[in-house]
Amino acid sequence: MSIDFNFNQLSFIILIIFIAAWLIQMLYHWLLFRRLAFYKKKEKNEGLEPVSVIVCARDAYEYLLDLIPAVLSQDYPEFELVIVNDCSQDDTEEYLKDLARNNPKINLVNLTQNLNFFRGKKFPLSMGIKSAKYDLLLLTDADCVPNSNQWIRGMIGTYNNNTEIVVGYGPYFERKGLLNKLIRFDTLYIAMQYISLALAQKPYMGVGRNLSYRKSTFMNNKGFTSHYNIPSGDDDLFISQVANKHNTDIFIDSEIRVESEPKRTWGTWIRQKRRHYSTGVKYKPQTNRILGFLLGSRLAYYPTLVALFFLPHSFDLSVGNIYYYVVIGFFALLHYITMFIIYHKSAKQLGEKHLGLIFTPLYDCFFMIFTTVLGFWSTLFKPKGW
Repeated sequence: MSIDFNFNQLSFIILIIFIAAWLIQMLYHWLLFRRLAFYKKKEKNEGLEPVSVIVCARDAYEYLLDLIPAVLSQDYPEFELVIVNDCSQDDTEEYLKDLARNNPKINLVNLTQNLNFFRGKKFPLSMGIKSAKYDLLLLTDADCVPNSNQWIRGMIGTYNNNTEIVVGYGPYFERKGLLNKLIRFDTLYIAMQYISLALAQKPYMGVGRNLSYRKSTFMNNKGFTSHYNIPSGDDDLFISQVANKHNTDIFIDSEIRVESEPKRTWGTWIRQKRRHYSTGVKYKPQTNRILGFLLGSRLAYYPTLVALFFLPHSFDLSVGNIYYYVVIGFFALLHYITMFIIYHKSAKQLGEKHLGLIFTPLYDCFFMIFTTVLGFWSTLFKPKGW
């Protein structure tokens, strides 16, 4: 038995889908993303525990020339810098050995043989955590640079008696070109999701460029063993596994940022995104439902909006009927204003500038398609190596 939809029925279905997608989008923005957009900073804890800053480095000599002085100059009473040299072939090993001889704050872990117990960064990071002498850990990457000497104080000052995890923001340096804007917008949008959900007491990820947790939490949960065979996930999958509404907090400050060098070519960026998307299927079911509804509403909203503008006569209205266009245009304008307010205020909270947020719907449409295609591709066609 075939079902024959006439033109009016099809248009009515499109209208219902549009209204549902519009409502879901508005709910996500005003009930979830507003938590970051209108976030008010908390007073920091002044009882600062000693901390181990951990960095894994492979062939990162030039990056370390910027990172290490920035970390060692931090305004913090007691900390060590644990640097794991992961089988580097450049001047990293010699540089770190020389520094370690002359600076007692540096704790060098030197790996000279590739061991495939873990793929990616998980094995060297595990070795760094094992070597840390303090319970509080603060993680960043070798190509990152804190722009303030208050970075450690800000992240660690977030801890209280119940806190085991502090999630921070890890932006990328501003560079010229469209690719850089896309990377930084994508980073902002992902942060809006994981920080807002953490504020809603549903934490599910952090970024290894700026993340803190307790060594005891890592050890008690057996580290990365539950997902050791996945190249990524040293940050998001571990946090998804151990974080809950009682033990997780966030730290954001527009003036205190840990910035990283972005990818310079489309190929390397897509490869990085594929690696990241490969971990999403391992999130908790509740998290995937929340993120899935968000993506689904985006996939439904824009096509139905376009369709409604091209199918006005399906409601027995003439193409020139101005009232029809005014109503649909009002809904679209309200959606755009909402997006602009939430994205603009979120970007301000995170210190992001020069993103051209007036074009947010265009960014949104691009990433709606990009995320869907690359997500399926990464799930169905996993490469042998990253």
